[in-house]
Amino acid sequence: MSQRFRITRSFQDDALTQTISLEECKQYFAAKPDFTYASSYTVSGPATTMTIDGDFFMWSYGEAMIPFRHYQGDLYVAVSDEAVIPKMIEVASELRADLTEG
Repeated sequence: MSQRFRITRSFQDDALTQTISLEECKQYFAAKPDFTYASSYTVSGPATTMTIDGDFFMWSYGEAMIPFRHYQGDLYVAVSDEAVIPKMIEVASELRADLTEG
């Protein structure tokens, strides 16, 4: 079972920087060699496969690809492995954003 986290600036006072823009994310993650951009994310299970369209920054962690999804000015990350937590904290810190559950 995984927990979902949100990297957001919605709790900050400066209205001009409350959202994390897609362009800002593209610039930020382009400088990270362990991240790639994808316009969709495919999840495969034993009985079905589902593709989700959107803006995903895929973190390559060993054999796994962990999606950081940009959606409506925030980044969302599902944590199914504790190794994702330090990377999520790093990204939030470097984007000057907060990390919340949800």
